[in-house]
Amino acid sequence: MPAYFDHNATTPLLPAAREAWLRASDRHWHNPSSLYREAGLASQALETVRARLADLLGAEPERLVFTSGATEANNMLFAGLSRCLAPDACVAISAVEHPSVREAARSWLGRARVTEIPVDEHGRVTVGRLEDVIRRHRPALVSVMAANNESGVLQPWPELLTLCRSHGVRFHADASQWVGKMDSSRLGACDYVTVSGHKFGGAKGAGFLLLADEQESFPLLVGGPQEAGRRAGTENLPAVEAVAAALEHLAADLESVAVRQGSLRDEFIERMKALFPGLRVISEGAPRLWNTVLMVMPRHPNLKWLTRLSRLGLAISTGSACSSGREGSSVVVQALGADWDELRRVVRVSGGWQTGRDEWQELASGFEQAASGLDEEAAGRS
Repeated sequence: MPAYFDHNATTPLLPAAREAWLRASDRHWHNPSSLYREAGLASQALETVRARLADLLGAEPERLVFTSGATEANNMLFAGLSRCLAPDACVAISAVEHPSVREAARSWLGRARVTEIPVDEHGRVTVGRLEDVIRRHRPALVSVMAANNESGVLQPWPELLTLCRSHGVRFHADASQWVGKMDSSRLGACDYVTVSGHKFGGAKGAGFLLLADEQESFPLLVGGPQEAGRRAGTENLPAVEAVAAALEHLAADLESVAVRQGSLRDEFIERMKALFPGLRVISEGAPRLWNTVLMVMPRHPNLKWLTRLSRLGLAISTGSACSSGREGSSVVVQALGADWDELRRVVRVSGGWQTGRDEWQELASGFEQAASGLDEEAAGRS
């Protein structure tokens, strides 16, 4: 199996999640909306797992609506806002949001009603910059991701939430990269939170949106009474059981994992700097996820690095798997003022909870080996 360094895109299914998925598939494969006894047991299991997940976020179970993932959850939120906000009301999103927030907001509300919050030199939204946007634009909602999918930068969302509260503005955190990597027990304080299970070893096709209260309803999918009328379609109980099992498994050891993996990541960075003078780590001076490194390589296009490393059995990325074309892997770097040449040289490395020192060092050696081939190729063209 290749050494995998693209965990921010997706993660392998954890053994605990797989066991939960199989168990639920065997015991509770019935439709939770049906009326016979076995369906009732499936419905009870669904509500139990809803409560387990809500408890991990410090929220009320009734606020949690199951979805197919964060993309659907983000679309559900902005589609709902498009129906209930005043026609002239706007929302504010950070300049480094994931496409599933940025494009959902623009699509459902219209570009003119979406204001971008500028970031500092590290890609963070500061309290001062957000307050300026709130005073000038009076948004109905502020959306700032908890942790960035490209750079790994941690946004100061608790402080931003407090500021929004003081101005009577609702706050949304896309926590797709935060949950499973950082302590999530206070996320329930946010008005809205989106989560995707496959980002932390859960099943693909399962996530949820945390709403402001149990009475709120933003149905995107209609045609059935499921999820208290808030999301039509038969609930995917085995998948959400797997999501809960994965998150519970990881939550027990987050602090030690962060220390251990953060140290291995930093060792990798130091070796890469020694191998490649001029290499730049984006937002290196800011608080970041323990698993993520976004680098501007000193030479050669990122796709060439990716291809060469893939041949060596090393999986990395050029940035967000949900971006493409000129914007691919560039949302963060563009927001920091990089030019097009730098954008073409950006690569992202994201390790996992069990990534060992040997794998990190193998990756650095792979970059060194790939550089030799790319340098020879470039010399041959000149």
